[in-house]
Amino acid sequence: MALFRDDTDYTHRQEGFARYKQLMSFYGFNWLRINLFTTAGAMPLAAGVLLALLTSSLVVLVPASLLGGAIFGPFLAGMVDAIMRGLRDAPGNWWKNYKKAWKQNWRSSLLPGAILGLFAGIFSFMAYIMMSARVSPTPGTLVMALVSAALVIWFNTLYWPQLVLFSQSAVIRVRNAMLFTIKHSLRVLAAVLIQLVWIALIVLLAPWTVFVVPFLGFWFPILLSQLRLYADLNRDLNIEEQFIAVEGDPWAKDSFEALTGEEPAEPDPMNSGTRHWEALLRDIDKNKEGK
Repeated sequence: MALFRDDTDYTHRQEGFARYKQLMSFYGFNWLRINLFTTAGAMPLAAGVLLALLTSSLVVLVPASLLGGAIFGPFLAGMVDAIMRGLRDAPGNWWKNYKKAWKQNWRSSLLPGAILGLFAGIFSFMAYIMMSARVSPTPGTLVMALVSAALVIWFNTLYWPQLVLFSQSAVIRVRNAMLFTIKHSLRVLAAVLIQLVWIALIVLLAPWTVFVVPFLGFWFPILLSQLRLYADLNRDLNIEEQFIAVEGDPWAKDSFEALTGEEPAEPDPMNSGTRHWEALLRDIDKNKEGK
């Protein structure tokens, strides 16, 4: 999904805006396709919350939000897994990796998905009441609502990447999130604000944004926020150090021995443990063709 002129240097991992362009060129179209599945997974939650709003019933809201969130959890885990694989330049076909993410994470994502769904339902119900009330909410009420939403976004921003990356208890994930926030508070705040602004735009510009959500609604804000945090997450949690042993170093230079009278034989990037940047581009081309 090349949104820019193809002038990116593919021989090494870029930094800053060039890294953003590189990621979009490598994985953007794959993320868009996975976003369609994620949107489909969010439909039961959206339908349940909408039913609760139309009936103005908390009795409907709570179970519908919990059940819809539990259904949505594995889809969100698959989306976050795809983003994290792209950020560490993991090898492999996007569809195979997506199915692997489902197999590995669907059980562990049910409960956090249900909790997320409950919060989404509560905030939707609260916003509906505020907008339909005859008296406008006080500034203090709005501030409390925004702070509460920011806390939920903060938790999900740091919890879900750990869920898809590591096999660990929920307590350890929460502790890591708190310690990481203390150490990198400004970066975490920026990541939270990115998503908060995105959600506000989606809500305030509705219903026109309904057409945006299936294509950009989930992967784009997750990418922007995780791209902001990834360097620190990688350094503090040793993400790539742990995965290189399994997936290989995606940016290592392959060593070729000179063969008399023959062209250098390039090893299979899926088996050698390392891959040259040319092999990386071939993987991307295959993914774009849907292979």
